[in-house]
Amino acid sequence: MMGGGGQQQLQQLSQELQAIDEEIETLESEIDDLQSEQTEIDEAIEAIETLETGSTVQVPLGGGAYLRAEIQNIDEVIVDLGGDFAAEQPADDAVSALKTKQDALDDRIDEVREDIDELEDESSELEQQAQQMQQQMQQQQMQQMQQMQEGDDE
Repeated sequence: MMGGGGQQQLQQLSQELQAIDEEIETLESEIDDLQSEQTEIDEAIEAIETLETGSTVQVPLGGGAYLRAEIQNIDEVIVDLGGDFAAEQPADDAVSALKTKQDALDDRIDEVREDIDELEDESSELEQQAQQMQQQMQQQQMQQMQQMQEGDDE
């Protein structure tokens, strides 16, 4: 008889499915963050390519506060290198560095999407197992009911 053991297995499958769903949500949130970072890079590249020396820009101070500032030299751009390091680079090199960052973000997004696909496949398999177990349990219950009815008929 599968009664209690089957219920336990179904509960375990349900918990595994919930954990997978939570992991998928986390990964989808990571993709959103990466895409936001890509948008910021797009905006920076556009600014570098379109602004001129002498242009006035708004410089964010944080907390929603900005200052107006005049660009002294658009030919030199300070680019974040990571690890709290930045370097001054010619505009073309800065754009190249930013595009390299975007390529790395694209690669990371692809990796995360592959992880999501694998988790979704695993989730589908677990759902199929759960459905099969439920069907088996229902069949066993039907058989038990039939046997009980046959016993009552005698």
